[in-house]
Amino acid sequence: MLEELKAKVCEANLDLVRKGLVIETWGNASGLDRARGLMVIKPSGVSYDIMKPEHMVVVSLTDGKVVEGKLKPSSDTDTHLILYRAFKHVGGIVHTHSLYATAWAQAQRGLPSYGTTQADYWHGDVPCTRVLTASEIKNDYEANTGKVIVETFKKLRLDPLHHPATLVASHGPFTWGKNAAEAVHNAGVLEFIARLASETLRINPKTKPMQSVLLSKHFLRKHGPNASYGQK
Repeated sequence: MLEELKAKVCEANLDLVRKGLVIETWGNASGLDRARGLMVIKPSGVSYDIMKPEHMVVVSLTDGKVVEGKLKPSSDTDTHLILYRAFKHVGGIVHTHSLYATAWAQAQRGLPSYGTTQADYWHGDVPCTRVLTASEIKNDYEANTGKVIVETFKKLRLDPLHHPATLVASHGPFTWGKNAAEAVHNAGVLEFIARLASETLRINPKTKPMQSVLLSKHFLRKHGPNASYGQK
């Protein structure tokens, strides 16, 4: 079942290690076959050193039940499912505890748009969620993590494909894309952006966000309806 998607999701998880975005078993990537309503995700707590496509777990998007796989799926499975259900054009999701992005999440701060490097990927800031309540933590924590991300995007009226990441307060980053490989790519970019913002504020703590006209220019030339970036 979904052998090609299993291979791609396994490779996405291994790419997180290659890019230095995860250590130990701290992270996960998933991919979705939306037509069949099935998600493929890494198993919980399995070392990346031995991870293979056959270790991936297939889960129903509708009810979260394991459809195929001998191992228990990632502990963040319910978060991924909530995001897939809410963000209809997303086909891949990644969660890491990468150093700089997680530091900003622990500081409970979103990433302001300080320059064009960020504007090439985000049409504005990278948001940070509110903190979860005690009740949300004690009951259905992983699902509530997904719900607070969705709540943040609805409140700020953000398009998930124009803002392909969020920071979960006191936790860490989640990124997404049209597939698992794109979600991994965005996780790498987010980590660089978080480090760049940290260095920017170290040099000048009073730095203000970039001009909105410059922000839109950079984002839209790459992602707008008349995008001019790259080869045609």
